[in-house]
Amino acid sequence: MVSVGSKAMGHHVHDCESHRRNKKKQHQHQHQQHHPNKGGGSSFHSNKRTFTPASRVRKQIDPETTTYFSEIANRLESEEVELEERSLICANALEETRGKEFEIATDYILSHTLETILQGSDVDSLCAFLKTCANDFPSIATDQSGSHVAQTAINSLALHLQDPLVEDALTIICKVIAANSVDVMCNCYGSHVLRSLLCLCKGVPLDKTGYYMSKSTTALADRFNFKDFPSKKDDAADFQSGYPNLLRSLVSEMLKQARKCIKALQVDQFSSLVFQTTLRVLAGNDEELLHVIPVILGCKNQNNAEGNFIETTVVPQLLSLFKEAEFSHLMEVVLEVSPKALFNELFTKVFRNSLFELSSHQHGNFVVQALISHANNQDLMELIYEELAPNMEGLFQMGRSGVVASLIAACERLHVNEHKCCEVLAKTVCLADDSPKWIVPRLLFLDSYFTCEDKSNWSWRSGARMNVMGSLILQAIFRFKSEYIQPYITSITSMEATHVLEAVRDAKGSHVIEAFLCSGASGKQKRRLVTKLQSHFGEVALNSSGAFTIEKCFTSCNLSLREAIVSEILAVRSELSKTKQGSYLLRRLDVDGYVTSPDHWRSKQTSKESTYKDFYATFGSNDTKSSKTDGFLSDTFSKSIPKTVKEMRKEIDQSLGPAASFLSTDGFKRNPKKEKQKNKKNAQIGGDDDNSSRKSKRSRRVESGDDITSNPASKKTLKKRQRDGDVSEVFVKKLKASDK
Repeated sequence: MVSVGSKAMGHHVHDCESHRRNKKKQHQHQHQQHHPNKGGGSSFHSNKRTFTPASRVRKQIDPETTTYFSEIANRLESEEVELEERSLICANALEETRGKEFEIATDYILSHTLETILQGSDVDSLCAFLKTCANDFPSIATDQSGSHVAQTAINSLALHLQDPLVEDALTIICKVIAANSVDVMCNCYGSHVLRSLLCLCKGVPLDKTGYYMSKSTTALADRFNFKDFPSKKDDAADFQSGYPNLLRSLVSEMLKQARKCIKALQVDQFSSLVFQTTLRVLAGNDEELLHVIPVILGCKNQNNAEGNFIETTVVPQLLSLFKEAEFSHLMEVVLEVSPKALFNELFTKVFRNSLFELSSHQHGNFVVQALISHANNQDLMELIYEELAPNMEGLFQMGRSGVVASLIAACERLHVNEHKCCEVLAKTVCLADDSPKWIVPRLLFLDSYFTCEDKSNWSWRSGARMNVMGSLILQAIFRFKSEYIQPYITSITSMEATHVLEAVRDAKGSHVIEAFLCSGASGKQKRRLVTKLQSHFGEVALNSSGAFTIEKCFTSCNLSLREAIVSEILAVRSELSKTKQGSYLLRRLDVDGYVTSPDHWRSKQTSKESTYKDFYATFGSNDTKSSKTDGFLSDTFSKSIPKTVKEMRKEIDQSLGPAASFLSTDGFKRNPKKEKQKNKKNAQIGGDDDNSSRKSKRSRRVESGDDITSNPASKKTLKKRQRDGDVSEVFVKKLKASDK
């Protein structure tokens, strides 16, 4: 009895169109596996295929081997096995697989045991196993069970990248995979293995392979400016050395094979994922990307002269491909990593005068969003704005609000037509004879408003779901300068108390409220909104997302409102302390300090607020100094001061301990691991400041207690110390003194 090999794509694709038509059939039936050709030479770029179209039948595993591996599995599961003994057991077990690697790796039961063995093997045994099964590796990688074995082997290699044995084994594996890359990348199992192999050659840490092997989960945050774009060229700082020459050879051979049927590969789900990973691991290597991207886009002749990367003949094909789901995903990554010259040429030759048409399509609109998000200069953004801004209402009507959100975020990021952008959006959602108060509610319920037949009679629907894109648009709007967004400020401060409360209860609405409280609106305008939540602060704090809003409310308010917030929080203190966010909020607001001594708590709030005002009056920008701030300083200040000063403020809060931590304008630590790393970095900065040898006699007088807020000479000294990077400790001393 024999068993046929598992679902894998075995024949080489000679006719690309036929290959595309038969894809579904290939995934519905079991396919033949192929024996590698033992010849072919050792050259990585050998033109001979080692994965020939000869039928491959998986032999039945003999009972002795099955029994042996069952015993190995039981032994390894035993807790009595020492680490050294486990390594020896695994090495012996891999020896027993010789000549039967394919059969064992593709067996549903034994493959699990083989995975465990590979995980426990030393680098010598691991590399020896890969060398002996190299010719079978494509067959293993494209098998349902075998792909897990191949993936485990690659992950295990990643732990020993510095060992010279690894490079030898990888070179052999890459050679056979590259020669059969079309078959492997088009296979649902092989695609994942090939992507992992690319990451391994790059030296990508195992915990970061997810970003390189699929669409980033932070795409929306990047696209709408909620976090800085990671530097493509600096990504490699966290990588191991990898094997750049091996990566280059692997990609080169893959593209050579792919050229033969690029039209089919462009719209194939699994090959698209391989191309996306290829582009991401090459990000920052402009020289390589300028060779790779034109091939992926279907260009036949490469002309490296600037302005001639994209052939004119492929432009109509690309405009059509943008509307294909798989290629649209691939094109988003192309735009993400494209060197500047190529990006600009893509816009000029392909996108210009076609943006609205593409934005109207269900897949093409995501490509346009990526283009807008990665636009890198004001002139380019001007052209995009001129083409899309007049069609804003049409985009909303078609449900393409993501394009509008990307446009607004990019205008704010690049400072292009900021005032015009805000005006156009306001007119789009607010009829000529309507009150501005409806702007924010209509954006919060974007779909509901634009699907309403009688827009003049639209009203707030209690209990209805708020719109994600509407929320993102409003969050972007509140990052603009306050003089540009007065209608939006009027609208949100005019909302009824019940509507404000409902917005805070909704995660999307609460983000909008927080964005407003961090905006450049005056303290009086912010308090006008916060007062509408009075008698509900405790209820809001108990909400999983509401706690963040309470912290922003607290930061934005004057002393009387801050005390009202703490009083209401105190009423639900016991229940709040049991929630995930509760204990942190209690520390941020220093509720314990309020309970112990309300008068001392009030004194500390007043003193710290005064000190921070003096700090920003001295070191903030002109915009900061001219802002009206009769409440706690809001996050808007952190946008207008240098990064070093922001770090100083963090250091001040850390030095003051938990009681003063609520003064931080960064909100809750939503990513504890990243914040912990930042804290370590800030602590190091503080240590460097403490050991600074550039302390003059005048600076010592400042440290000893000179009035830093009223003495002009002291201010002058502080400005000098700011330039020298040694200013934060002065404010720490003053703030500590205010606590006593």
